[in-house]
Amino acid sequence: MHRKYDRMTKKKKKKKKEALGYQKTEKIVSLPKSRVEKERKLPKVKSNYWVIAGIVALVLCIFLFLMDRCTIKNITVEGNVHYSNDEIVAMVMKNKLDHNSLYLSMKYRKKGIVGIPFIEKMSVDIVSPDSIKITVYEKAVAGYIEYLGKYMYFDKDGIIVETSDVKTAGIPQVTGLQFDYVVLHERLPIENDTMFQSILDITQLLTKYEISIDKIYFDQNNQMTLYFENIRVRLGDISNIDDKIMRLKAILPELEGQKGILRMENYEAGMKNITFNKDS
Repeated sequence: MHRKYDRMTKKKKKKKKEALGYQKTEKIVSLPKSRVEKERKLPKVKSNYWVIAGIVALVLCIFLFLMDRCTIKNITVEGNVHYSNDEIVAMVMKNKLDHNSLYLSMKYRKKGIVGIPFIEKMSVDIVSPDSIKITVYEKAVAGYIEYLGKYMYFDKDGIIVETSDVKTAGIPQVTGLQFDYVVLHERLPIENDTMFQSILDITQLLTKYEISIDKIYFDQNNQMTLYFENIRVRLGDISNIDDKIMRLKAILPELEGQKGILRMENYEAGMKNITFNKDS
């Protein structure tokens, strides 16, 4: 009986509380401030990530486009004599990046390529995205002398411009010059320095007429003799040198296979005072 009364009392009390506006309260748990801020920033971080990813993708696409569009396919080389076209190209384009005209233009912008034997400088011009032009400015080498086992190359002023252990084709050896010492980038110490201009004149004429010689010899009176394989050509002094070399061009094929001395020291245009003395 008492238990039944207690249960009824509890139910009445509960109804009374509900009537008076009592409600069951829920416990509110507050999150740490750092976590709240982190959750607020998360959407912004994700947004920045996609922006950066988009920029990177765009830059990569532009880079790949330029790499393909600016790949060098056509190369023009001008001014080279001592080096072949392939050798010049190898000096300019040393790695894979150098095969891109855009990269090459930035690499050689406002500066030439220097420090190469026999070359004053080289310039690189971009003709189009896939075409470049390499211009070679060679040193005006007149000849070379042998000194202490080295080949010493000099210009028209007699200044030693290069020294090498290897002979360069197309440049004649000069013998008969009297000197006591040789210094790189200084003039050869000989008495008659006008000989250097004469040597340059001869070598340029020989190149013009496509005549290849082994060496040039000067005697004590500065009289010149050209040496070929089995032929010696006595040219005398520098007078009428253009006519002499032009006439020599016509005569040489007739002397093929022979040995001897071709005397042209007194030759003048229109005259027939040229003799050939065969070796006995």
